[in-house]
Amino acid sequence: MKKTLIASAIAAATISGTALAQESNLPTVYGNIQYVLTHTNVDGAGSVVDHADNGTTLGVKHDHEIAPGITGFLKLELEGINANNKADSSGIDGLDEAYIGVRGDAFGQVWVGSDDSMYEEAIDEIYNFYEVGSNIGGNYDTGEGDLIQYLSPSFGGLRLGAAVQVNGDSTPGGKSYPYQLAAMYEVDALELAFAMDSNDGSTKYSDNALRTPKNNENTYGMRASYNLDDLRLTASFETRKDVADVFGVMGVYTLGANQFALSYQLRDNDVSGDKDDTVALQALHNLSDNMYVYVEGYLSNADKATEYKLEGKSGDERSIAAVGAVYYF
Repeated sequence: MKKTLIASAIAAATISGTALAQESNLPTVYGNIQYVLTHTNVDGAGSVVDHADNGTTLGVKHDHEIAPGITGFLKLELEGINANNKADSSGIDGLDEAYIGVRGDAFGQVWVGSDDSMYEEAIDEIYNFYEVGSNIGGNYDTGEGDLIQYLSPSFGGLRLGAAVQVNGDSTPGGKSYPYQLAAMYEVDALELAFAMDSNDGSTKYSDNALRTPKNNENTYGMRASYNLDDLRLTASFETRKDVADVFGVMGVYTLGANQFALSYQLRDNDVSGDKDDTVALQALHNLSDNMYVYVEGYLSNADKATEYKLEGKSGDERSIAAVGAVYYF
């Protein structure tokens, strides 16, 4: 679990009450190391085995009271450590999240920087659930950087959200202001979410590479989740004209320290008419409050004969078996 930095008990016993008050305002430092071993097979193209860093990160976060009922906050999360191979690692060389903001009970939350977008948080639960991850991601393009986001307080279970990405003159492809809108409703065990992405930018998701071909049609997504004690069921649908429709269902069952998940995703390409789908499953065991291990499997099929690439060859069927471990604090 995440832990807050504190001085040693011996030092704390000797310093003044003022120093203790200052110490309580220290930031929370957190992080993880993630390893995974995968076996990937593409029908007609052979198979490979890889050992990899699966997203090791190190971060810091902090919040403080600006005024009664108003809190300022910060988060900075770094990645790119390549913890699996010292020879290839140059230390921390990437950014995952970095933002500052203000929240209050009366007005909600406003934050600026790089973070998961409003649409992603509302709709993209199935794709983001797994450790290795499905090949069928969200049907939208607005990235996670240069965002100004707002999330309202709860109005009887209803929360409204909005985000705008500020792409200035120096952005590849030119100035643009793609935006997202979301509505999320929770009542008892039921969750409903609707969101849209204008896709008005010219760059790919979360990077500065130009999108080719460029398509600025809106994405519309819906998600419904229901919690039955230890079982969570989720279904989502996304549509974007002249791009694709994406449908997914998932069930997650928790049994003590164990978690089991099964999902199915289908993508229907509007341009080519081809379809591809992925079945994913997971068995995860929590060894402690700070460590877990997992096994995942993915089976993907596509109409397109060259959909999945492997070592210069391709095929229309791919399977992935993965076993991994994560230690976090």
